Amino acid sequence: MLNPLSETQVSTITLWYLVQHSLSSFYKLEKYFGTVSQAVDPKNFSQWSTLALHKNHLQRLSEFQTEVGQQKFKNLIQNIQKHTDFILTLDQPDYPAQLLPYTNKPPILFGQGNAQALLQPQIAIVGSRKPSTHGRQVAYDFAYYLSDQGFYVTSGLAEGIDEAAHQGALRHNRTIAVMGTGLDQTYPSLHQQLRQHIIAQSGTIITEYLPETLPLKQHFPRRNWIVSALSLGVIVAEAALKSGSLITAKWAAEQGKLIFAIPGHIYSEHHQGCHQLIREGAILVDHPEQVVEDLALPTQWQCQQRNDQTQIVNQISPKESQAVQQLSALSSSVQPSPLNQIHIPQNLLSLYNQLDWIGQSIDDLIIKLNLDISTLTSQLMELELLGLCMQQGGLYLRCRASK
Repeated sequence: MLNPLSETQVSTITLWYLVQHSLSSFYKLEKYFGTVSQAVDPKNFSQWSTLALHKNHLQRLSEFQTEVGQQKFKNLIQNIQKHTDFILTLDQPDYPAQLLPYTNKPPILFGQGNAQALLQPQIAIVGSRKPSTHGRQVAYDFAYYLSDQGFYVTSGLAEGIDEAAHQGALRHNRTIAVMGTGLDQTYPSLHQQLRQHIIAQSGTIITEYLPETLPLKQHFPRRNWIVSALSLGVIVAEAALKSGSLITAKWAAEQGKLIFAIPGHIYSEHHQGCHQLIREGAILVDHPEQVVEDLALPTQWQCQQRNDQTQIVNQISPKESQAVQQLSALSSSVQPSPLNQIHIPQNLLSLYNQLDWIGQSIDDLIIKLNLDISTLTSQLMELELLGLCMQQGGLYLRCRASK
């Protein structure tokens, strides 16, 4: 159930609505006025006309200030509340950290299902909407294996390869679907049941689009951009030369992500896109374990077994050391549970979201989070005991869920 909207969320929704999903206009207005709230303050509306905005945005602003426009916006808010389980804006600690480095990141995400899944390591699987039987099976098998290894499999809810990937990952309750419409719609409509299964099985549905947004052609490149940006790497399971999944691979290359391509028969038109990607430098894979090896990430429970608690104890004061040892003793009988049963406490979200899969020093984390050493080490210890953080070579990094 959606929590009451915060002032920032309402302001962000308002601006996003007024600029009709235009990233350039949204960030232009935010930069000019200093904050999103100031950008949608009625006393500043007169300045919009001086900022060379698109005429459609100015028309929407004019309508917004009428009684009819206000009622229309009120209906939109009600629609959001009806169809949305969570809303993530840039100021929130659980906004996906992997999106933050990009200047064209979505300023808001509307979601259903498990919001914390977005904080977990993801691998995208994309491909043709009309795959061969072989391609569909390969996508399913790769998703099944990778989700069993603890990764969330992210895709676009489309027909073909997307559907097969979601279905394979659903076997281990680890899949995320990014939509190119509002949450009040399902596209294609025949995937309504698949969508319900994803939500019911600890998965996540997200979109940057407001309710009543139709499945227009221009929305899907942005959908593909988010799929890639959320993920550590992108697997193209099967694609013809003109497949839309090659756009996702293009985004992945620009984002610096690893691109994996699964080869096929040299005379099959279904695989020509994958072969082209391999010629251009994509990593050829014929088994999902090769993807895991290339990403080289430790599993959550492996890192728990490897990690020596005394490494942290030796870095803190005697008083803190005693507290850590007591906390460790209390947790010694706790058995690892599947990720979908783990809840990341709200007070740890900022730290968890700041951690990456490479590692950061205590000093770096203190600067980035503006925390004192005592609070930071305590929070790191809590994350370690939850199996969500580990220390290697003096650096702290995330762990991912294992099977």
